[in-house]
Amino acid sequence: MEADGQVDVAQIGDEAAADWDAWVTAAPAASIYHRYRWRHIVRKVFARETFYLAARRQGHLCGILPIVRLKSRLFGDFLVSVPYFNYGGVVGESGEVEQRLVDQACELARALGVSHLELRHRTGASASLPARTDKVTLLLDLPSSPAALLKSLDSKVRAQIKRPQREGATCRRGGAELLPDFYTVFAENMRDLGTPVYPKSFFAEMLAAFPTEASLFAVYLGGAPVAAGFVLGARGVLEIPWASSLRRANSVGVNMLLYWSILEFACQSGYSRFDFGRCTVDSGTYRFKRQWGAQPEQLYWHYWMREAGELPRINHSSPKFEAAIAAWRRLPLPIANRLGPLLVRNLP
Repeated sequence: MEADGQVDVAQIGDEAAADWDAWVTAAPAASIYHRYRWRHIVRKVFARETFYLAARRQGHLCGILPIVRLKSRLFGDFLVSVPYFNYGGVVGESGEVEQRLVDQACELARALGVSHLELRHRTGASASLPARTDKVTLLLDLPSSPAALLKSLDSKVRAQIKRPQREGATCRRGGAELLPDFYTVFAENMRDLGTPVYPKSFFAEMLAAFPTEASLFAVYLGGAPVAAGFVLGARGVLEIPWASSLRRANSVGVNMLLYWSILEFACQSGYSRFDFGRCTVDSGTYRFKRQWGAQPEQLYWHYWMREAGELPRINHSSPKFEAAIAAWRRLPLPIANRLGPLLVRNLP
């Protein structure tokens, strides 16, 4: 059975975590979100069912596919690899291995009776499945010094960086000690966007699980936090999955100081690339990221669907959520912070 090089796919448990992480570390196409410890975070914070598929050839690991099940009366029952983040999906040593993993994931979806399976890829892998291509990520190649980066920026951008500094704004980098300030800004910004907020424990668990990869940045004005970001660094790339600023401080340009401080840190720390995260082409967020010199890279979200129809779009920009978003924006912040974590665990 093994002599002919057959690829076998099976679910693995915690006993295989070390092998899984060793393979992820060696696989060029794997992301930080493929590491096994995310399984523990998702289970602990969101109480979600997980399925980690491992492909083996002659007993040796040759591919992986982490999957999380999201199930609720409000948003339905479906599988994602992986939710809450930009990247996930299948990674294998060959197209054959990746197809075996995808086939097994589709079989799992059928057996569970879910509506669909969503695989978040950075390439056109899983070409046999239909894909959404309405999102891109913005990537910036970093020079060796902050001075070189500053020189490369447009004079208007440089002026926008200086503005908050003239107003007395300062930026700090840290870990768990900055979590209360980060969350204060993040929670208010999410409410203002009409989006349920993640629980504070989510960020606490990430900071604890990734002490060398994760950190927080916070901008202060008049002694109070007004902008903040959560960053993760791996494989020479620093990524900012979450960034927020308070609307009442935006006129001062605190968001510009936040991003500049993070980019400055990235250059000083030897990162070769900065990932601004996903967005829609030509949106306001897209234009903000492009002004730093970042270049778009296409994202591919592939789907297996139980029934034919339009590809799922369970996100903030979906028209069917407009009324709910408008209502959420009007909630008092304490109520939004109490209800948000109960809802967001069901959103991919």
